[in-house]
Amino acid sequence: MNPLRARWEKERFEPGWLGLLVNPFYFSRCGMLRAMREFFPRLTGDVLDVGCGRKPYRAHVPALRYVGLDLDTPELRAMGAADIFYAGGSFPVADGSFDAVLCSEVLEHIFAPAEFLGEIRRVLRPGGVLLLTTPFAWDEHSQPYDFGRYSSFGLRHVLEAAGFEIVEQRKTCADGRALVQLASAYVYKVTRSRHRVLNLLSQLLLIAPVNVVGGLGAWVAPANPDFYLTNVVLARRPASGGGT
Repeated sequence: MNPLRARWEKERFEPGWLGLLVNPFYFSRCGMLRAMREFFPRLTGDVLDVGCGRKPYRAHVPALRYVGLDLDTPELRAMGAADIFYAGGSFPVADGSFDAVLCSEVLEHIFAPAEFLGEIRRVLRPGGVLLLTTPFAWDEHSQPYDFGRYSSFGLRHVLEAAGFEIVEQRKTCADGRALVQLASAYVYKVTRSRHRVLNLLSQLLLIAPVNVVGGLGAWVAPANPDFYLTNVVLARRPASGGGT
């Protein structure tokens, strides 16, 4: 990957000052990464990244073995990051193979969450942990494969029903940043075109002011724990009981 492409990929998932100017998802990514960093140290031993994409969080995870799993599509194979591909349904992984699972921004694209979470639980060893993120307030994306949104209560319910214990649960950007982020994402979507140069210009001329001015306003906006962008949850497969 050339240096410019590598920098762009970094700004997409770990945005700095440049991301404030060009990343239409700046607040979402910053808020989510801040919450995830709190839990990354728990992802040790053998770690499976479910829906890994380009493995954007690999450098943060202190794994002895890090394995990426993703759908078997030409686009994902071309990325060259996943180690295992599957066609949906059962993971091609043996029971109890991993100490931890990372699953970021995937659950909303799963039409059968109970079966999916059951597969994650199956491949975890007893006492293993799951770091899961999924949006709450967000637009439809990756159409037509966008199937659900989870409140903090709904997410707790589906995880507990799948046999997990909730260890910690976080809500990201539960303040004025949520409104700014939705505005920035809206501008991005209605101005996006097939031309990369035009997209970059629109981001600099339209999204950058929304991020900068809106971000300053968000500093003084009151918190609202009922309106937020993303759920970040650390869950655990019980050390004993409950079968596989």
